[in-house]
Amino acid sequence: MNAIADFLYGILEGITSVVQNHGISIIIFTILMRLICVPFDYKSRKGMRKMSAIQPKLAELQKKYANDKQKFQQKQAELMRKEHYNPLSSCLPMLLTWPLMIAMFSAMRMIANEQLAMQAFRYLLGEENPIQPADTFLWIKNIWMTDSPFASIAPDANSLGMLTAEVWNKVVATFSEEQLALIVQNIQTVVPEFVNFDFSNAEAMKASVAAINSALHQIPAYQSAVATVPGWTNVSFLLFSITVFVNYNGFLILPALAGITQVLQTKFNPQMKEQEKAQAANPQQNGTGKFMKYFFPVLSVFFCLTSNAGFALYWVTSNVVMWVLSIAMTKFLEKQDKKNATAIAGEGTVK
Repeated sequence: MNAIADFLYGILEGITSVVQNHGISIIIFTILMRLICVPFDYKSRKGMRKMSAIQPKLAELQKKYANDKQKFQQKQAELMRKEHYNPLSSCLPMLLTWPLMIAMFSAMRMIANEQLAMQAFRYLLGEENPIQPADTFLWIKNIWMTDSPFASIAPDANSLGMLTAEVWNKVVATFSEEQLALIVQNIQTVVPEFVNFDFSNAEAMKASVAAINSALHQIPAYQSAVATVPGWTNVSFLLFSITVFVNYNGFLILPALAGITQVLQTKFNPQMKEQEKAQAANPQQNGTGKFMKYFFPVLSVFFCLTSNAGFALYWVTSNVVMWVLSIAMTKFLEKQDKKNATAIAGEGTVK
């Protein structure tokens, strides 16, 4: 899995080196990944349509042999063989794409974490613009922070505290000895006992990250980046506590779009119509389908509210691409069904 993640990491970084913007590279990368999954998605949709077509026959068998489960299972197996349908054909192809999806998430997370650490060190170096143009996207000032007025444009203590030793060591290795000496010097003005970065164990890493955070909060540029609106710091709101930042990172557009595109994908996706037909004869499954129909949009918004804007951009792009591909594949399958039906009808005519 790590090898696949590293490979995808290289692809994403390669795209960024060409387009010079992480947001655009995430969109391109997402489209490529979804296109790779098209053959598996096609197989899954084809199996689902087949299941939808034989569902009425299964319902009849279930009704006819309601009191004889063994007979029903026998007749069901016979129907499956007659119709050349494999019950796994609608779900197995999509399950095969999960390793790729997990590796893709890992690659995106690696880049996001490295960029956050890199930004922290740029502040410590005293750079005028620690957040570079490649880190911005349309209205989003820093794509590695949440698209929200409740998120600052600079990496905060919480996001930096989640970085692993591997990430810190990798980023430290990208700076020259002169740059590292300047960073250490700037940290020592706030934490005199700080000697050097040490991420070799949990305790040492905790001390190093704490020193980094302490030094960051004494840098004017960083203070400005994380400044809060007076009276809007840790304000209790229902079950949550919110803080509004002067230099907020976004307007909650991507989380909202994630929910909207998920609703569109669920409501107008032709595949969902096939699922509804397949579940119509089973009230329990139908109820589950309705629950998931409303659950996924809410889950999408939650994920994008608790993740960086880069992940939210991936989510929205993926929803749109999957929706378009779904419509295209469904139309193609409908044409194939009509073609097959015409061929079968032609075979039955007298010549």
